[in-house]
Amino acid sequence: MKTSLIIIALALLACIVWLGSRPDEPVGVSVSDTSRGPSFEVRVVMPRSGLPLGGILPDALVEKLDGTPRELRFDHTSRGARIGSVENDRLELRADGWALFIETDGEGAIAPGTHLVFPLGLGGTRVRLDCRPADRAIGYLRTTTRAGSDELDGRFLVELATCKNAESGKATNWPPAALTVRGSFEGPPHGGRSRAQGKAQRWPQLRRGLAFKLKGRNYLRNMLSRRQLQGFVELNPLAGG
Repeated sequence: MKTSLIIIALALLACIVWLGSRPDEPVGVSVSDTSRGPSFEVRVVMPRSGLPLGGILPDALVEKLDGTPRELRFDHTSRGARIGSVENDRLELRADGWALFIETDGEGAIAPGTHLVFPLGLGGTRVRLDCRPADRAIGYLRTTTRAGSDELDGRFLVELATCKNAESGKATNWPPAALTVRGSFEGPPHGGRSRAQGKAQRWPQLRRGLAFKLKGRNYLRNMLSRRQLQGFVELNPLAGG
């Protein structure tokens, strides 16, 4: 009997080690690579007390069981990723299923409007949580403007202490301790998405105006050619016959 238990335990240990040794899926280009435009990365670190078996299991196994992994993340390469409002006192980053909004007050302290919406496995069930900081928020948002441009670089850290179900609005008893959200961004301009949308909206108008000008130019050219031909026929009656 003892031998069988030892064999089963070793088999389970081998499975855990194998799953833990599998490489994680790539998270895309590093946040420092801005050759293709603005970039960002967000990491959500769970409290150890909120993890199955204290976090000794590998994330690959936990996620297969719809449990709570040690860490989740999304970045500018994630599906549906986009940068929203970016200012010295606020930051909005989104992706499919994710929404991070950080806001600071006039003294640089994290404001109550800060929150994170994200998908998570809890006890074998997938849910979307909306988590916010405690009354005395812990964290920061630090930005710098690049010399000679309006592009912003920055980093942030926020501790979120309370969560509710984003769908039902009901409070949850998770997390038992604050989870930590940290990350960085490079390249978005002041105003972020609003300015990008303005450019996107102006382009169709410019394109339509250019097409109208080209059409009008072609029309004048055709009319001029017809008039020249008509004048030539009038001067040379034999050419028209």
